[in-house]
Amino acid sequence: MLVALPLLAIPVVIYNLVVLFGGGGGVDAYGVVTGPEGVLGEVLFNLAMTSGAQWSVTVGDLILFLSLGLLFFELLKSTSSQRTAIVNHALSMILFVVCLVEFLLLRGFATSVFFLILTMVMLDVLAGFIVTIIAARRDFDMG
Repeated sequence: MLVALPLLAIPVVIYNLVVLFGGGGGVDAYGVVTGPEGVLGEVLFNLAMTSGAQWSVTVGDLILFLSLGLLFFELLKSTSSQRTAIVNHALSMILFVVCLVEFLLLRGFATSVFFLILTMVMLDVLAGFIVTIIAARRDFDMG
């Protein structure tokens, strides 16, 4: 039954842990986050590019990279027509609603990193339903 769990829940949980335990940037009198995004903006390492530029990789960048990789596997899972795929679609929809509520209502989640994660979760929901509908239509036409 673990196959039915959406993989994109992993970066969402990681982001929640980072925001809850790592804190965010400073907040001004109007409630606007100022400065870097707290732990998400921390540079983990720098890579020297052949152009001579330095590429700084942050915690937020790594969470986004993980999210993109897991989105690929979620899209592969959505092509399955097993019963677990339907449960996966429902859980992905719940995850999307949770992410949307966090993005709109919680201060530490109003960042570009979380918005991109939210967008990936939405794409997973849409792709899952579209692939399922197309597969069902194809099965119906064959029968």
